[in-house]
Amino acid sequence: MKKLVIIPTYNECENIEALVRDIFAKNQDLNVLVVDDNSPDGTAKIVEALIAGEFSNQLHILNRPGKQGLGRAYIAGFQWALENSFDAVIEMDADFSHRVEDLVKISEAIEASDAVVGSRYIPGGSVANWTWYRKLISLGGSLYSTLILWRRVKDWTGGFNAYRKEVLQDIGLDQINSEGYSFQIELKYRTLKKGFKLVEVPIRFEDRRGGQSKMGMKIFVEALYRVWKIRFT
Repeated sequence: MKKLVIIPTYNECENIEALVRDIFAKNQDLNVLVVDDNSPDGTAKIVEALIAGEFSNQLHILNRPGKQGLGRAYIAGFQWALENSFDAVIEMDADFSHRVEDLVKISEAIEASDAVVGSRYIPGGSVANWTWYRKLISLGGSLYSTLILWRRVKDWTGGFNAYRKEVLQDIGLDQINSEGYSFQIELKYRTLKKGFKLVEVPIRFEDRRGGQSKMGMKIFVEALYRVWKIRFT
């Protein structure tokens, strides 16, 4: 199976080279696509240098003209994957909050399922160095989504997920306008609504190593009301 890891970036110069090297050190069979939103810190130039050097066959970059949001970045990456004949995609953050060790598990799990959720909230899953308030918001968001969407997913808002090409071709990517947490919720809901098999595998979620988080309270609040729109459209 030909698999592509999609990593959206905006100002991730502190992390991207180390992450790419770590991925290829542990996962020789994967390709990586960096979707960069014209990062002013030179993230794209670092990736382009790696492509020109030792990772010319497995590393790719999709440069976009400006910051357009996480959801738009992933959809652009999904479309690139379909155009380039990949069988499955894996979503992954650039900041090391998603561990490369768990990438191995997700990559293996997509071989036997239509979609895979890297879950913090099933046995074996965990989060590291979070305040009780942040844990409450995250767990509450997943419970809230379960109650409204009537589907059993333990980790609705997590962004460490994998999808086969058949899922991407069938769920209507051109109709998705969500961002942030609600984007991840909508992807999972559309996958289940279409009757695809989705499994959860445990991951350990860690705080970013460098740079600044792009997820703020505005994105979380958006998710609260967009869940209703996702449910009834």
